[in-house]
Amino acid sequence: MARYIAFLRALNVGGHTIRMEDLRGHFEALGLAKVETFIASGNVIFESKDQTKPLRKKLEEHLAKTLGYEVATFLRTDAEVHSIVAHVPFPAKVLAAATALNVAFFHEPLDGEAMAKLMALRTELDDFHVHGSEVYWLCRMKQSESTFSNKVLERALKLKTTFRGMNTIQKLAAKYPPEDGT
Repeated sequence: MARYIAFLRALNVGGHTIRMEDLRGHFEALGLAKVETFIASGNVIFESKDQTKPLRKKLEEHLAKTLGYEVATFLRTDAEVHSIVAHVPFPAKVLAAATALNVAFFHEPLDGEAMAKLMALRTELDDFHVHGSEVYWLCRMKQSESTFSNKVLERALKLKTTFRGMNTIQKLAAKYPPEDGT
């Protein structure tokens, strides 16, 4: 059994509201074990013996059917979440001066064309670092002052994604350390 963390897109925003108790129930209905939610923004922790890709597809199909709208689902193991937190995407001095650090989750690593489109979105306020299937977004001012957003990124890359603040990911990594001790 592996412990997964699902980062769900478009929950409790844009009129798509769901109680965390109900969300846990949707995961439990698929036979997933030890289901928990973490803050009301679509983070679900659970255990499964299934592999990532078929599990993601099963979750997305089930959520679309039961909720009535598409819910892009990005799965990471507890070890992968720990790795995301451990990675240093920018020099310490740059990180200390930034206002926000967020992580965008993708299903696969970006190809060369997508990387070029992402880097074309850099501004004086916004910088990006790609590592694996994640993009680290550093914002030097208030995010509300930036022209960059999830919508801008999805439109530029023509790929689904969801963002989480690094603070949230750090809390998840601390609460759910890798079960294999890594």
